[in-house]
Amino acid sequence: MLDFSQTFNLPKNKFSGVSIGEGMILDILLPSVLFLIAVAIIFLYAKFEKKVDSLLGGQELRIGHVVLLVAAIGVMVTILVFVPEIAMMVFFLFAYSTILFLFTYLLAPKWYLAVPIPVLFIALYFSPYWKGNIYLFNFFAMIFAVCISVYMGSLFAWKTTVAFVALLTIMDIIQVLITGHMVTSSEKAITLGLPIAIILPMFPYEGWTFLGLGDVFLFGLLSIQTTQKYGKKIGLASIVSITVVFLLLQTILLNTGVKSFPATVLVISGWLISLGARYLYKPHMSTDIKTE
Repeated sequence: MLDFSQTFNLPKNKFSGVSIGEGMILDILLPSVLFLIAVAIIFLYAKFEKKVDSLLGGQELRIGHVVLLVAAIGVMVTILVFVPEIAMMVFFLFAYSTILFLFTYLLAPKWYLAVPIPVLFIALYFSPYWKGNIYLFNFFAMIFAVCISVYMGSLFAWKTTVAFVALLTIMDIIQVLITGHMVTSSEKAITLGLPIAIILPMFPYEGWTFLGLGDVFLFGLLSIQTTQKYGKKIGLASIVSITVVFLLLQTILLNTGVKSFPATVLVISGWLISLGARYLYKPHMSTDIKTE
């Protein structure tokens, strides 16, 4: 979910507003950060792919698993709207601690080296340094997004990725624009200080942007799978395409007064454009080779 509302009690953006054109609202910081995260994800995945496959036993999700996964995500979003805050906090802290342990174990396969990192996260969360500290919040949010993408990337093949993208986008549209449960559960989690999103100041305009980690994971997954199928150049091109399209569509949303929107739509739009460009460019490459 992409959100531009001011409901999260954030401090005033330190950047002074800049008028682009005739009062046009623009933010280049969030797309730039997304680009850097995606590049980091494909780099780390390439480095640790064999280790991840070994830990997961080379297993891959099937279409049926993907359907159940998306359904479970949709149901969980709704449940989180109604559960007590303490239950939500315990659930997310357990999930985050597990993710940090598994990723640290991937880097240093000794349990006594992997344990301190999630312990440090829990200690920071309950410390006075956490509340209102947007830097710690975003740091761990980005770490979680990268960890989930690297670990989950090997569970998907091209076919299951396409199915997952389609179903997740439908679910996201329903939960953001129709039921509003995604917005409500996100606000609830942010109130608890749970790093379930990346929250950045707009630049060069004033304000804040909010992007859920699920959308960051989707960006990372598409980057991994495109790189796996078509190579590094096309993978990087898809990252650039998603970033540019995200910037353009985000600018349209900012200037039309939209407060919340399913960011999966922005991500897959850029991805589909990159795939379309690749298929249009491929015949020209083949013609050039034959001519030579």
